[in-house]
Amino acid sequence: MPESTKIHDSKITVDKGDITQYQVQAFVFYAQHDLQLGTGFGTAVSQRGGPKIQEELDPLAPVETTAVVISGAGALHADHILHAVGPRFQEEDMAGKLRATVLNCLREADALGVTSLALPAMGAGFYGVPLPMCATVTLTAVRDYLCQQTGLESVVLCVLDSREYEVFAKQLTSLADAKATA
Repeated sequence: MPESTKIHDSKITVDKGDITQYQVQAFVFYAQHDLQLGTGFGTAVSQRGGPKIQEELDPLAPVETTAVVISGAGALHADHILHAVGPRFQEEDMAGKLRATVLNCLREADALGVTSLALPAMGAGFYGVPLPMCATVTLTAVRDYLCQQTGLESVVLCVLDSREYEVFAKQLTSLADAKATA
């Protein structure tokens, strides 16, 4: 069962599932600097969305850490994919770079007029961002962003499994409890 809390006029939700199948206007893909979709989760994006996504990305590469570029979503349910290049593998100032990446995703979504956005557990797993840090930094950045004027009505943290879900749900509960006592 998804966990959620309201921040001003927006809702943050933690849910398990396949982000490429989620019913949102846009979702975030944790991209590589060269924006190639050929490995890992990028294969699912490429195969399900079609070759047009990679064709849109090729002229935009390479991109720096914390940058976000936008493509269409091809045959996927969403309208847009935000390709976010975040920190990886014990990079210096990992938490600061992750926060900047998340905030850049939210800004880009707002600039597109997106009202519903899904983000993964950005960098956790293959790219070595520790899961507790990922949950804390991501949810705090989302909360902070939603406290200002935004068109985002729904932000979903779409995680892959129960292990990620438990950490993100616990952090979301902590944020909701802190908001209630403030």
